Amino acid sequence: MSECLHIIVKGRVQGVYFRAYTQKQAVKLNIKGFVRNLADGSVEIVAGGHPDDLQKLVTWCHKGPILAKVSEVLANSYDAGEHFEAFEVR
Repeated sequence: MSECLHIIVKGRVQGVYFRAYTQKQAVKLNIKGFVRNLADGSVEIVAGGHPDDLQKLVTWCHKGPILAKVSEVLANSYDAGEHFEAFEVR
């Protein structure tokens, strides 16, 4: 079974390798999709995979890499409308 989540991570999450570490976590969990910085300083993640693996990614997002200071994580079901072959940094 596969599902997709749209995740917004707020706080000090840009300039701290958040996207690169998110990609490493996603690959380790066999999650497909993408991560990118947003203009407001937050990070957006679209992630597709097994629900248990997605929950592990969301849990990780609450911490992030060591230099990150996460203040909020918003995760909602999402219909991506596209098929992802890998997990990429955009």
